[in-house]
Amino acid sequence: MPRPLRIDLPHVPQHVVQRGNDRQPCFFQPVDRLRYLDDLREITRRAGCAVHAYVLMTNHVHLLVTPTAAGQVGHVMQALGRRYVRYVNDRYRRTGTLWEGRYKSCPVESDEHLLRCHRYIELNPVRAAMVATPADHAHSSYHASALGRPDPLLTPHPQYLALGDTPASRQQAYRTSVDQAISEDELTLIRQRLQRQHALGSDRFRLMIEAQLSRAAGPQQVGRPRKATNTAAQAQFDSDP
Repeated sequence: MPRPLRIDLPHVPQHVVQRGNDRQPCFFQPVDRLRYLDDLREITRRAGCAVHAYVLMTNHVHLLVTPTAAGQVGHVMQALGRRYVRYVNDRYRRTGTLWEGRYKSCPVESDEHLLRCHRYIELNPVRAAMVATPADHAHSSYHASALGRPDPLLTPHPQYLALGDTPASRQQAYRTSVDQAISEDELTLIRQRLQRQHALGSDRFRLMIEAQLSRAAGPQQVGRPRKATNTAAQAQFDSDP
């Protein structure tokens, strides 16, 4: 079966996950996570790619990033992967691969879907029962998004900035959203879209991507198409957004 093609458009956020090979650890000590974040900051800045959210787990990484050009995320992940593997192999006197073959990514619509993905990423350690609250996990963007700790890696997304008029009000609004339970349906949707590398967003968002790329960007409707009707009421219904 051919690999699914990544959806990669300029100025469209992407949810990215990179896993350790065979789900083995890719971070062994706290200093390794600091090194990864330093490399990520340098490489994304050089590329002009904005990082909005992240979490470093034991055997994988989640990122929410917006590229300014097509292909940018791929170049960032390749450069970051190579540099970090060299560091790990030198530090721990090991050889061979560290990462699973290809990172996975999916485009995310810049609306409520983006903020849901944002908090999904930062709540990963809680769902994995590593910590009781996202604030207890040292290596995630939650400390900046919810608590105001400076993080030079991050560029707040406009959807996050729209949560309030001041940093304090934004942080409070974001903490409130994180405290709300993520439904099973929401978790399933985010995971499926990432696994299948489909667009996470509205049908309008998916259709916009498909129009630009001339290929499918998500699940297609099944079944026979609706019969045409000439009634004014039905025409008005069909024209509504």
